[in-house]
Amino acid sequence: MRVSYTFRNMESSDAIKNYASEKIGKIQKYMRAPLHAEFTFSMERHLHRVDLNLTGDGHQYAGHGQSEDMYATIDQVVDKIDRQVRDTKATENDRRRHGGESLRRPED
Repeated sequence: MRVSYTFRNMESSDAIKNYASEKIGKIQKYMRAPLHAEFTFSMERHLHRVDLNLTGDGHQYAGHGQSEDMYATIDQVVDKIDRQVRDTKATENDRRRHGGESLRRPED
């Protein structure tokens, strides 16, 4: 798992990096291949903004969020990406399970 961090208009913080890595690590269990995550943390007026781009298993996922608390924003964005990953995996599993059913003839 490769994770890159970009900080804009704010100081880099190891606590934020560790927290984000811990959260994104939970998504790894849905992926077969190692993933690559790119976090962008920024400060706009009084709001903390987090953009996350995730690449893994041949798919790309993106999400962003903003709030007054950086840790809450990280949670919000990771939850969005987690939902996208789970939906994609469910769709792939459905296709695998039900693949070719429409081609079969109903028995009389």
